[in-house]
Amino acid sequence: MRRLIRFLVISTFVLFVLALAGAGGALYLFWHYGSGLPDYHQLAHYEPPVTTRVYGGDGRLVAEYAVEKRAFVPLTAIPPRVKEAFLSAEDKGFYTHPGVDFVGIFRAVVINLRNKGMGADRRPVGASTITQQVAKNFLLTNEVSLARKVKEAILAFRIERAFTKDHILELYLNEIYLGGGSYGVAAAAANYFNHSLDELTVPEAAYLAALPKAPNNYHPVRNYQAAKDRRDWVIGRMYEDGKIGRAEYDTAIAEPLVIRRREDNQLIVGADYFAEDIRRDLAAKFGEEALYKGGLVVRSTVDADLQALASRVLRHGLMAYDRRHGWRGPVAKITPGTGWQERLAAIPPVHGLEPWEMATVLSVGDQTVAIGFAGGRIGTIPWTEIRWARTWLPGNHYGNPPKHPSNVVAPGDVILVERVTRAEDGHAVPADTYALRQIPKIEGALVAMDPHTGRVLAMVGGWSYSKSQFNRATQALRQPGSAFKPFVYLTALENGYTPSSLVLDAPIALPQGPGLPMWRPKNYTDDFLGPTTLRVGIEKSRNLMTVRLAQALGMDKVADYSARFGIYDNLPKQLAMALGAGETTVIKLTTAYATLVNGGKKITPTLIDRIQDRNGKTIFTHDKRFCEGCWPVQYTGQEMPRLPDIREQIVDPVSAYQMVSILEGVVQRGTGRSIAVVGKPLAGKTGTSNDSFDTWFVGFSPDLAVGVFIGFDEPQSMGEKETGGAVAAPVFRDFMMEALKDRPATPFRVPPGVRMVRVSPANGKPASPGDGKAILEAFKSDDRMPGDDEDVLEGFGTDAGFTFAPLTEGGGMPAGEGGGPAAPAPVPGGVY
Repeated sequence: MRRLIRFLVISTFVLFVLALAGAGGALYLFWHYGSGLPDYHQLAHYEPPVTTRVYGGDGRLVAEYAVEKRAFVPLTAIPPRVKEAFLSAEDKGFYTHPGVDFVGIFRAVVINLRNKGMGADRRPVGASTITQQVAKNFLLTNEVSLARKVKEAILAFRIERAFTKDHILELYLNEIYLGGGSYGVAAAAANYFNHSLDELTVPEAAYLAALPKAPNNYHPVRNYQAAKDRRDWVIGRMYEDGKIGRAEYDTAIAEPLVIRRREDNQLIVGADYFAEDIRRDLAAKFGEEALYKGGLVVRSTVDADLQALASRVLRHGLMAYDRRHGWRGPVAKITPGTGWQERLAAIPPVHGLEPWEMATVLSVGDQTVAIGFAGGRIGTIPWTEIRWARTWLPGNHYGNPPKHPSNVVAPGDVILVERVTRAEDGHAVPADTYALRQIPKIEGALVAMDPHTGRVLAMVGGWSYSKSQFNRATQALRQPGSAFKPFVYLTALENGYTPSSLVLDAPIALPQGPGLPMWRPKNYTDDFLGPTTLRVGIEKSRNLMTVRLAQALGMDKVADYSARFGIYDNLPKQLAMALGAGETTVIKLTTAYATLVNGGKKITPTLIDRIQDRNGKTIFTHDKRFCEGCWPVQYTGQEMPRLPDIREQIVDPVSAYQMVSILEGVVQRGTGRSIAVVGKPLAGKTGTSNDSFDTWFVGFSPDLAVGVFIGFDEPQSMGEKETGGAVAAPVFRDFMMEALKDRPATPFRVPPGVRMVRVSPANGKPASPGDGKAILEAFKSDDRMPGDDEDVLEGFGTDAGFTFAPLTEGGGMPAGEGGGPAAPAPVPGGVY
């Protein structure tokens, strides 16, 4: 008995010493590993990197910018099924343990020892709680070591004492990486299933909960079966935990794992240039940190329908020019015969080919070409889809049209093709019929704008963003040519001239300086109309009249008005600049034309309506007007508030309308006659720089301003007769035709102070009764009516020895431009 008592005493003492040593060891571990741990109090103010999203005017997504795609959602907004799925999968005892699950640790040790004893090559089972995962994800590294696990446990205890369980779960569900670039449950729900959290089904929520351990191992496409098995395991855990019933379990298990990406109708397609300009603007305003991590919500001005239309018509216009000038040859060549599929697949992809495909020529017949694709498909190109491919000649001259398919392609040629369903005559064609395509070398831009607010509704900066990220709408400085002339004539209207004022259209020779030859600008048609009205000078784009007018006004005034309208900041005071020899951008010139049609009120172009921070606070708005009385508690029949007009009036509204009326005449009788087919009130002006390096058409309806530019990135002649009227105007026409088809034919608004008088379009004098060719001309209320003794502006430097060409109604020149040879030496090139 004594021996037993002694044994018990010694055993108790030993156990006490061991317990004391263990406690001391534990205290030492806590002291050693706990003294230098990160401050967990920072979790109280959790602001994770959140995705910045750009939306269009209709709410569709334009672009996202993020280093981690995440949308923060408070726990109260996360549906119970989502929380329950993650708790069942990751930590069913989350709401009861103190931060570390000791039972789970013991279970994991037993399982791991058993697996090791059986020789199983399995990944060790973990027992980390959600709190431990929060500690690791926020405060520690992914290092696999005992030291990190101890630190993780210590931090978990501290976090549990400092924060509520709900706050810890909220941190976890918003921080966890779930694959596919998605951080947090909200981003993952959108990425995998195109759903908001409250739209997730049980199997969808279960799949998300299956991902935290190893997202790449459960990829829904590459590892479908493993992903479905893991999802079904989570569904089983939810059933065992009593979160779902038997019927719901059976239904969820039977459902296949289906991924649903964002549908095209939820995205604004073709707005890459638009989005990139917004990205640069956001970075400049708020910095890269706010752009990629700040969770900004940007409401852009883009109109999805107009943007898609702009992309389509500009591409069509670039293709039309490119096809006129012929076939430049195949993309590459491969050896025809056995193995062609592998050789074709090895050809690097061509940037800008979308939505076309790359194929190789298998054989060439009399009327068809057989083609093959890398995947093994076979197709046919009929002769009707090849015969456009005339021989390309240097200098963009026209080559000879092909007479046989073999004049264009040969076996082994790698070409671009597009599937077609109908022939040129509209009849259906057999399946697997294709058309020959080539990516144009010519480039261009289109901007569509609300002229009253400056909101850019559509913007395309080139053929394809994947081919070139350079935005020709906002970054390319090009000569506008005759598209600048309206602002010279507007300067005249602001300084005592009327639309019926006469200017001599005749040769002129001007000195350029000592030792330099005289500058002798010319009209495009190299003819002279003699004394001609300002209206006709714009309608027929007469260069000689424009030079005389700028000479009489003084280039200081012309430069002043160009600066008011934002076309040029500092226009050189040289007469050639009156013909558009300066350089500007499409968006600047379109804004200037928009200012004309809105009555001369200054506007600032914008791609952004409003920006909100991650908390919903508005931090930027384009509309600076303050609406007094716009925020009543409720509507009780009070008078509707009126918004103030704070736009600066930069020219007389009557002068602006006079120019609008003249530009409407350009469409009705002048160089823009091809636009008239739209059948709605439209106005605008063609522009072509010297040797057709740049072609333009800029114009407007009463409520929509549009600018089109087409030219080579490395300036070169576009070829004979390739003018603004022939190249850019058709793009403008096609855009307006579609954009305005469902809108009423609204006439241009006439401001107070305008006196409308019937005049003869030939001389601007009041028309006699019964004159069927008379037009309505806009005069200011104090303007003197033109008479028989009207003065003619002759200018200085008029050459002698010329004859006048008669001005015929609706004639006088082809649907092209005015023209001129080289400009004065200080100006690089002249303009037409």
